Amino acid sequence: MIEEKGINPARIKAVTFSRASASDMKERFKRFFPSLPPIDFSTIHSLAFEVVRDHFRKTGTAYQIIEGDLDSEEQNALDSNHLPLHKKIILRNLFKSIIGENITDDQMDELTTYISFIKNKMIPQEKWSSVKVGVPEAERILREYEAFKKSGHSKLLLDYDDMLTIGNVVLERDRELLRKYQDRYDYVLTDESQDTSTVQHAIIEKLVQKHGNLCVVADDDQSIYSWRGAEPSYLLNFKEVYPDSLTLFMEQNYRSTKDIVSVANQFIKRNKNRYDKNMFTKNPAGKPIKIRSFADYIYQSKYLVQEIQKIENLSEVAVLYRNNSSSIALMNEFDRAGIPFYMKDADNRFFSHWVVEDILNFMRMTFTDKRADIFEKIHLKLNGYISKQQMAALKEIHNNESVFDNLLKYVELQDYQVKLVKANKETFQQMRGMPPLHAIRVIRDRLGYEKAIEKMCERLGFRKEYLLGILNTLEEIAVGLETMEEFASRLKHLASVLKTAKSRKGQNVVTFSTFHSAKGLEFERVYMIDLIDGIIPSSEDYKIGAAEGNAMEEATRLFYVGMTRAKKHLELIVYRKRDGEEVSESEFVAAVRNIMNPPEKQGEDERKSSDTLSKLGQGKSKRQVDRQKQRTAEIAFNPNAIRNRSELIVGRTVKHRVFGTGSIVRVNEEQIQIQFGSNGKTLSVMACLERGLLEPV
Repeated sequence: MIEEKGINPARIKAVTFSRASASDMKERFKRFFPSLPPIDFSTIHSLAFEVVRDHFRKTGTAYQIIEGDLDSEEQNALDSNHLPLHKKIILRNLFKSIIGENITDDQMDELTTYISFIKNKMIPQEKWSSVKVGVPEAERILREYEAFKKSGHSKLLLDYDDMLTIGNVVLERDRELLRKYQDRYDYVLTDESQDTSTVQHAIIEKLVQKHGNLCVVADDDQSIYSWRGAEPSYLLNFKEVYPDSLTLFMEQNYRSTKDIVSVANQFIKRNKNRYDKNMFTKNPAGKPIKIRSFADYIYQSKYLVQEIQKIENLSEVAVLYRNNSSSIALMNEFDRAGIPFYMKDADNRFFSHWVVEDILNFMRMTFTDKRADIFEKIHLKLNGYISKQQMAALKEIHNNESVFDNLLKYVELQDYQVKLVKANKETFQQMRGMPPLHAIRVIRDRLGYEKAIEKMCERLGFRKEYLLGILNTLEEIAVGLETMEEFASRLKHLASVLKTAKSRKGQNVVTFSTFHSAKGLEFERVYMIDLIDGIIPSSEDYKIGAAEGNAMEEATRLFYVGMTRAKKHLELIVYRKRDGEEVSESEFVAAVRNIMNPPEKQGEDERKSSDTLSKLGQGKSKRQVDRQKQRTAEIAFNPNAIRNRSELIVGRTVKHRVFGTGSIVRVNEEQIQIQFGSNGKTLSVMACLERGLLEPV
C-alpha cells in the first residue's frame, strides 16, 4: 500500500487482537521496512479507550480504570478494610455479601468470563438471564457491579470491556467525534478477525462507514474463542455487511508436511458452518500422523518422557492439551526426569487450590489432633457432621487436648455424631506415618471427603469432574513418596518449578500449552494428549452442541488448531482407562484414523491380510496365527455395520463390537445410550457410525 500505491503511512490504522500481536507487528514492520515511517498498530481496546478518553475530556467526566494486575502492596491489602478499587475485589465483595461464601478462583474466572461475554456480545440487560453460567446469582452480581461502577464512587469506574461498549456508544451518539476518527484514517486493517467480538466489529464498521476501505485477515477454521464473545458467524456473513467486498482464499500451507495438511484439511470439513477451502502444501510428504493408545492414563506421561529424552532440540517440541489441569501430571513426570519445560500459560493456582489445602490440612491433623484452628478448616468436609455452632463451642476450649476428646467431653453432640467422632479420631491416629498415596485414599473414602465434595458441587455449582481430577492428580504426585512431609515438600517444589517454567521462553526447553494458547505457534514435533471423550469433545460440547450445533464445531476447530501446529511430526495420544474407570477415545481421533485408513481400505486390508494368513499359516504356530487374526479383527471393516443415523432407533436391538448385544434406550444429535444387560453405556453417535461399531440384530 505504501510502496506501490503511495499511501501515507499516517493514514493507515492496523488493529489486532492482543498486545503481543500489536507489538510483534510493530517490530516486524520496523525490521522489514526500516526506511518507512511507522504505521499505527494497536489493539482494538486501546483504540476504543482513545475514543472514550476523548469523550470524557469533552464532557468533563472523571473516571478510573479498575482492571489490570494488582501489585504486591494491593495484594496484601486484600484482607484489610482499605481495599484498592479493582474489578476482582469489587466482585469478590459482592459475591460474599450476596452468597455468604468466599468466591473461589474458578468461580471468579467463570464470573469475569460471563461479564465479558455479555458486554462483547452486546446482550441487553433484559436478556442477561438467558446466558448460561455456573456461578450462583451471577446475574444479580453483575447488576450490582454495574450499579456500583456508576454510583458507588466519586469517579465513573471502567473495566476493559467498558472501553469497548462505551467506545461504541460514543461513536454512535457523538457525530463530531465519529467524524474526527473517520477523517483520521483512510484505510483500516484488522488481523485475527475470527477472534473479534460483536462490539469490536461494530466499532470497526463505524470507522470505515465513510470510505469502506477495510482489509480483514481471518481464518474461520481457527475461531476458538466464542466462549469469551468472539463472533465467527460475522465472517461467514461478511458479504451481507460489505456487499462489494472481495474474498481471497489463502490456501497454501507453508508449515506442515503433506501428510499433516491433507488429514487436517479433510478433518475440518466435518464442520458445516465454514468457507469451503482446500488447504494444500508443496512441502514433501513426511511421516504419517501417529495414534498411540495406552491401556491406562498413567503410561501417557511416562511415554512422553521416554520419547522426548531422545531429542536434542527440545525447543522444537510441544505437548498440547485442552485443559490446564493436564499440565500438572506432565510437569511432575518431566521434573522427575530432569527434562526442562516452558509453560506458556502456567497457572500457579493448582497448588493454592482449596482442595489441595484441604488435603494438606487433613494430613496436618495426623501429626497433632489438638489444633482446633486446623480442624475448623475441614470440619464441614469430613463425615462427623460437626455444625458451625459445635465448632464455635470447641474453639472456646483451650486445654491443649485432642479436638475429638473435647468434642466428646464438652460439646453437646447428637447420638449419631458420637460414633462418627470416635471413628474419625481412630482413623486419624491410624493415618499417622502412613504413605501419602494411601492417606489421600483414606481421606477421600473413610473420612468422607469425596462425598462432601459432591454435596458442595450440588450446592454451589462446582464442577465435580474438575475437583475429583485435582484429587487424582495429587494421588499421582504422591506415588513413590514415603511420608506426608515428603508429599508437602514435593508440592512446594513443584509450585516453584511452575514459577520458573514461566520464564523459560526462548530457551532449549519443551513447550507445554493448551490448544487455545498454542494458536499462532509452530513446532517440528507436536504431541496432543488426553484425547478422550469427555475432554475433547467435552461433555459440555455434547450438551451445547446438541442444543445449538455450535460448541461441537468449535471443539472441532480447536482440535484442528492443535494438529496444524506440527511441522513434521504429529502424535495423537489416547488411553483406555483413567483412575480405574473405562474411557473412550475422542471421536476426533476416530475421525483422523478413518481419514488415514478409510473403512473401504480397512476392508481391503482385511482381505489382503486374510490371504497372507492362509499363505503363511502353515509356517506359523497356531498361537501366532490366532494373534494375527485378532489384530486383523481389531481393524476389520464390518459390512453389516450401521452407517446411517436414521437406523439408530430407540428400542432397536444392536450388537456392539466390544460390549455385545444391547437395546437402544436414547438417541440425540451427538450421543446414543444403549443398555447392555445390567450396564448402560453412553457412546458417541459419530464414532459408532464412522467406525462401524454397531450392527443390527
